[in-house]
Amino acid sequence: MELTWHGHSTWYVEVGDTTMLIDPFFDNPKTSLDPSDVEDPDFLLLTHAHQDHIAHAGEFTDATVAATPELCGFVADEMGLDDHVGGMGMNLGGTVECGDAYVTMHRADHTNGANTGYEYDVGMPAGFVISDTKPTQMADEDSTTFYHAGDTGLMTEMREVIGPYLEPDAAAVPIGDHFTMGPWQAAIAVDWLNVDHAFPMHYDTFPPIEQDPEDFAREVEAAGSSAEVHALEGDETFTLE
Repeated sequence: MELTWHGHSTWYVEVGDTTMLIDPFFDNPKTSLDPSDVEDPDFLLLTHAHQDHIAHAGEFTDATVAATPELCGFVADEMGLDDHVGGMGMNLGGTVECGDAYVTMHRADHTNGANTGYEYDVGMPAGFVISDTKPTQMADEDSTTFYHAGDTGLMTEMREVIGPYLEPDAAAVPIGDHFTMGPWQAAIAVDWLNVDHAFPMHYDTFPPIEQDPEDFAREVEAAGSSAEVHALEGDETFTLE
């Protein structure tokens, strides 16, 4: 599994022959790319409707959208990603097969909203657990699984459900504070998730969320986690095996 961070919460994920782009927002200081520089993914995964997560969704018109039904409807109406794209409306707790990957949607503790001239119901904010095998109650040591937590605060579902049952090997967690978890709560999340690899995201984009990722690494160690922290450079790729 190839994981490429394009800054903020934007990730390009490759599982086998399947490609996925999560929360496309390229107006951030960590990336040197424009949306047109990015190869069109097979699937476009959207965690919620805030503009710093969907701003460039409309640039990827060949992708199948995977999001809550409400958010699928919003991007179809507002960004031209209408039904012929094949919007894959899903909801919290559901798993869908996306090419060579299995994508499970889980809740995120955050707000949601759409900044338009009239009100939309855009559904609940979410995170995604992406695996190369179908999740079951039986542990599979050969599976590779990545958890994109979305914009979230610390929540006990990480300890009680996502960690023990969805078994991510790696997690990307927001550390910016102010709007999401900060470094110390994100470190607790990493410990609860029991992952081998942790990636900070959603930081340094705007002044309120400026952070030193080394603080996050220190907090992860202090939490007693054995996870290796990878503070990727923008547009850097990590191979998860």
